[in-house]
Amino acid sequence: MTAQQDTPPTKGGLFRTKTVEQSIRDTEEPEHALKKSLSALDLTVFGVGVIIGTGIFVLTGKVAKESAGPATALAFVAAAIVCALAALCYAEFASTVPVAGSAYTFAYASLGELIAWIIGWDLVLEFALGTAVVAVGWSGYVRSLMDNVGWDMPDVIAGPDAATGFGFDILAFVLVLVLTVILVLGMKLSARVTTVVVAIKVAVVLIVIIAGLFFIKAANYSPFIPPAEPQTSGSGLNAPLIQLMFGYAPTNFGVLGIFTAASIVFFAFIGFDVVATAAEETKLPQRDMPRGILASLFICTVLYVAVSLVVTGMQHYTELSVSAPLADAFKALGHPFYAGVISFGAAVGLTTVCMILLLGQTRVFFAMSRDGLLPRFFSKTHPKFGTPYRPTILLGVIIAIVAGFTSIDELATLVNIGTLFAFVVVALGVLVLRRTRPDLHRAFRTPWVPLIPVLSVAASVWLMLNLPAETWLRFAIWMALGAIIYFSYGRRHSRINDAVGSP
Repeated sequence: MTAQQDTPPTKGGLFRTKTVEQSIRDTEEPEHALKKSLSALDLTVFGVGVIIGTGIFVLTGKVAKESAGPATALAFVAAAIVCALAALCYAEFASTVPVAGSAYTFAYASLGELIAWIIGWDLVLEFALGTAVVAVGWSGYVRSLMDNVGWDMPDVIAGPDAATGFGFDILAFVLVLVLTVILVLGMKLSARVTTVVVAIKVAVVLIVIIAGLFFIKAANYSPFIPPAEPQTSGSGLNAPLIQLMFGYAPTNFGVLGIFTAASIVFFAFIGFDVVATAAEETKLPQRDMPRGILASLFICTVLYVAVSLVVTGMQHYTELSVSAPLADAFKALGHPFYAGVISFGAAVGLTTVCMILLLGQTRVFFAMSRDGLLPRFFSKTHPKFGTPYRPTILLGVIIAIVAGFTSIDELATLVNIGTLFAFVVVALGVLVLRRTRPDLHRAFRTPWVPLIPVLSVAASVWLMLNLPAETWLRFAIWMALGAIIYFSYGRRHSRINDAVGSP
């Protein structure tokens, strides 16, 4: 087959692509270039840092008690398989197109500008809300630690009241602002801070696993897969979309309950895709991006399965705490010291989750700005630190304010649907780019194409269908707003127009 040349896109086309070669050339412009400072180890640490967070410290108890029982470990495996399928596709793209922007950049090179805008706009939502949600979770753990030593915060600055919605979470607000400053000062500093915090977080998880082994009772694993029960929660727009469309009602417990649980604990794996946003700041992206993505996912899966097995062995699944299952399991067995260590580790560990989600958010925004789809003002890097400081400051302030007024429950599912949608686009992009640009050097190739990408799409869509219809409605509204911005600004200001003339 003849290699496709680096030709200009079709004038005015909604699906005009930006060639891989042009994407790489844009990274060499001095005012718009990011500093290369990350290694495979840095990327793996970033991945582990963002993946191990709210999911493992909170969701384990929720899904064990409500959906899967001791088989929660299998739910983590199922969710990990979905992520692994997507990770193989991400690894090929990140090593082939080592440019900031992750799925947005990949879509621009394969599926066209309109799809790239859609996925970029989707990622802005995913990372922004993810940062805000995790910041609020961090604030809750810190307030819990303060309560343990008798320090009480005034209600008005301790977060929105559940009944009135009035109040401001000052801790979440300050956390995001501090992390914004760290990201402006440079990626290497961010990597060093992350390395220290991840070491603490992994140590806490290992404490849970090792200490918990001594308190396991075999009787708590019976039944390992509890009998299926009809899922009674959710009606109308709160019901899963698959139920409204096909009349299929997911179950709690039983074999199908494991897949219901997988759609929830999927949140625990969100983050490995953020590693791909740092491709442009990696010294040897062709080699190190696949290593960082796949290694971080593998490490976290092993830790998740081990923790869920230990916790459900320590306490019967019906007695697990929903808010803080790991800490409360040790409390229930008369070991408050371990509970305190776990709470401290969770509070410290969630800082890296916030920082790396914010990093991913600013890199996507930066890439869209550099392409002209958002104002080019935001794509200039700092003359000293080499970081995209303008979007970092703007988005950091906005997300800090959102975090101050945010309720976790309402926004977490939007993060899930945004991530799964990105997975679908990346998998399709691998198929398209294999066909349209077979000449490209691929340092890492997704195995068993087209089987792996097709399975990735199918698995991601299945989990999306298990999310509430209300989440789909909110997602559609956000996408409609994005379409208005694209057609009123982005399409006319796209840098592709410089090559083909105004549309």
